[in-house]
Amino acid sequence: MEFLFADWLGTPAWFWLAFIALVIALTAFDLGILNKENKEMGISESLKLSALYIGIAMAFGAWVWAAKGGEAGLQYYTGFFIEKALSIDNIFVISLIFATFAIPPRYQYRALLWGIVAVIVLRGIMIAGGAALVTEYEWLLYVFAAFLVFTGIKMLFAGDKPMDVAGNPVVKWLSRHIPITNELHGEKFFVRVPDTRTGKLVLAATPLFLALVVINLADLVFAVDSVPAIFAITTDTFIVYTSNIMAILGLRALYFALSAMVHRFHYLKYALALVLVFIGSKIFVADFIFGGDKFPPLVSLGVTVGLIAGGIIWSLVKTRDEEAVLPQ
Repeated sequence: MEFLFADWLGTPAWFWLAFIALVIALTAFDLGILNKENKEMGISESLKLSALYIGIAMAFGAWVWAAKGGEAGLQYYTGFFIEKALSIDNIFVISLIFATFAIPPRYQYRALLWGIVAVIVLRGIMIAGGAALVTEYEWLLYVFAAFLVFTGIKMLFAGDKPMDVAGNPVVKWLSRHIPITNELHGEKFFVRVPDTRTGKLVLAATPLFLALVVINLADLVFAVDSVPAIFAITTDTFIVYTSNIMAILGLRALYFALSAMVHRFHYLKYALALVLVFIGSKIFVADFIFGGDKFPPLVSLGVTVGLIAGGIIWSLVKTRDEEAVLPQ
């Protein structure tokens, strides 16, 4: 019993175990119930499932609030909303990756699911490393803050340059070093096919595996923004990790509802840019204006939600007539 109350990165072990159990249960639910058959998920089902995941995430935040206090609860919700908004931006990239590798919708869900499993592990490694560095070198928070401000300003003035999936160096390297089939083999990532020179069966990757690799590489790129953003809100490793993962868990469900209309969120990136500038700059504001006191968590949450909601609403309003001109 003492083990359950032992300190793990500033939080009792049973908190961590409860969260891990929740993640395992949700993943098993996806694999064992929702994804028994390869089928295309409809928008209605996608929205219902997304609402379920968001509801679970909000309920988990209420538990954090009750167990760790109101400040921790506000920090969790702020981190969750930032990561959720950034995930909408991810959806455009994921949609492009699937289109490049010609992955039909009925196989996309499983690829996304295993991609999320990999993300849970990779984000854990990144966050653990970031927490260790911040604990040892507190001044790194100012580096994170300056990086967020720089990234936000860059996003404000950057153009819409399309991602070159086919020219990805990792894809090129894999294509040169391992056999890759030209066609899909159902939901399989690897299959045995005859070697073109010897005729013997060899293990080959499928386009679905390449799509999975590129999706995870894209997430690592997005994590470079999102992980420092949450560390700029709080250095509590439990809050940083759980808010990050709870937002990501619902991404695969949200994808099918938004992928068909992701073009309508064009102006969201500007709102996200302002969020990154705000989150980064408040570190300096707290030190130089509030004399080292923490920036009010409620104000931080309010500004974050306000900017994200404003970006979504403005995007939908400005693009409301685009559906009429889209090719059928």
